[in-house]
Amino acid sequence: MQGKQSVIDALNKLLAGELAAMDQYFIHSEMYADWGLNKLYERIAHEFDDEKGHAKLIIERILFLGGTPDLVSRDPIHVGKTVPEMLQNDLNTEYQVAHNLKQVIALCEQEQDYQTREMLRQQLADTEEDHAYWLEKQLGLISRVGLQNYQQSQM
Repeated sequence: MQGKQSVIDALNKLLAGELAAMDQYFIHSEMYADWGLNKLYERIAHEFDDEKGHAKLIIERILFLGGTPDLVSRDPIHVGKTVPEMLQNDLNTEYQVAHNLKQVIALCEQEQDYQTREMLRQQLADTEEDHAYWLEKQLGLISRVGLQNYQQSQM
């Protein structure tokens, strides 16, 4: 099937964001493992897998629409040096991904590509209701119980 070039280009932009988020989660999860924060490692490694799944769906859709997935381009990643900085950087990434998804969903609506729109709406739900929500909760816990107590709970 030949899709609209505007949608294919927008999907490639989304792919660059998903690949960057995947890279950022990967390095952060390995840092948590190195620090002995095993619960954070497990959760962020799970987020890495989710981002990989999102990237896979976008790649499949680009191919279906007759495009070529751009696996070279990446949005910048932001590696934190502390737990709060890492969580905040990941949250900022999720906010950017959500913003980009909303723009491409609107484009899909305009171009009448309803299948792509539905795929992206599911990714938006994952981003806003799961990823971003969980990160917001963790930052809230740090502010309520303190960093040392939080980190101890993540061992």
